[in-house]
Amino acid sequence: MTDLWNMLKAEADKGRPILLYGMGNGADKILTVCSAYGIPVADFFASDGFVRGHSFHGRVVLSFAEARKKYGEENMIVLLSFASSRPEVLEAIERVANICEIYIPDVPVCGTELFNTEFYESHKEEITTARNLFADEESRRVYDGIIEYKLTGRMDILRATESSPAEAYRSILHAEAFRIAADLGAYNGDSIRDLRLYAPHLQTVIALEPDRRNFRKLGEYATALREAGDTLDLHPIQAGAWSHTAMLTFQASGNRNAGIADTPAEARGHILPSTNHNPYFGKTAEVPVTALDTVCADVLPGGTHLDYIKYDVEGAEAEALIGSRRIIERHTPALLVSAYHRSADLFRLPLLVHELNPRYKLYLRRMAGVPAWDINLYAVTQ
Repeated sequence: MTDLWNMLKAEADKGRPILLYGMGNGADKILTVCSAYGIPVADFFASDGFVRGHSFHGRVVLSFAEARKKYGEENMIVLLSFASSRPEVLEAIERVANICEIYIPDVPVCGTELFNTEFYESHKEEITTARNLFADEESRRVYDGIIEYKLTGRMDILRATESSPAEAYRSILHAEAFRIAADLGAYNGDSIRDLRLYAPHLQTVIALEPDRRNFRKLGEYATALREAGDTLDLHPIQAGAWSHTAMLTFQASGNRNAGIADTPAEARGHILPSTNHNPYFGKTAEVPVTALDTVCADVLPGGTHLDYIKYDVEGAEAEALIGSRRIIERHTPALLVSAYHRSADLFRLPLLVHELNPRYKLYLRRMAGVPAWDINLYAVTQ
């Protein structure tokens, strides 16, 4: 199969202009890959009504109407270079797709491994083994669709893998039974708020969040709960989830994607450039990381049964799972593991969960949005 990048190179060699729809970190990563493949990027554009005369990489950002007039809507190839799950934004993207040939490149949130043809061929055995672990046909359908999307960049294939959070919480996780939970990568408490919609009997949540600004908002949420007399006992802990206790370099972005940086500790506090070896940039800091096994031993009374763990730790999911090995072996809590930050997460995380506890039944679902983010691996024993 010819993957997206090789197809784009062939089309660019024929003279077709490649344009990026959107700017920012996603566009920077796509530009890095295009450069590596020798794919020229002709221009950048934004949705009509969102152009304010700004520039990106030294070029004036066009409106969609200007891009169509300059390059011809029947000739240009559009690469979406931002992420969104907002319905109105997805509708705007669909309108562009109805006019122009558009693709959504899959570039990893963490690491530099691309899910291209070479990657797929070199990991085919692991991909097949992980697929065989899924407990239902829908999981296998979603898995196959995500892999096909990653190789082709086709939006129709990606959108066909979407499902509803309600189905996962109610039919797979059975969240109505949860009382004690851990939220690893709690951000500002948004995922705890979401969980409470489906877990009315939730009593206690241990919430780990390493980013200073995010943790402040999480603390404010915990304070608001106490002041309102809410029955939820929320324990915010400013630390990252890991396999053991340590200090690690962290990208202190203050946004949802803040996470452990693939950068040396000596870069702490510096503004890092984006390069082929390090596609991340921004201010870094050192943060404490710890294992959930350790946290639960310190916070919860002995013998407390943990019902549920959510892992959304920006590429550190494997380490965080290993750091909760004892809980997984003894209590078999329901698990939600984000499986999209690194290219290998899609197959390596199911294999790891199965290794940690073969009694789990595994499911895969993906929530609405672009690109292929919010891919959730669920592990349950019921």
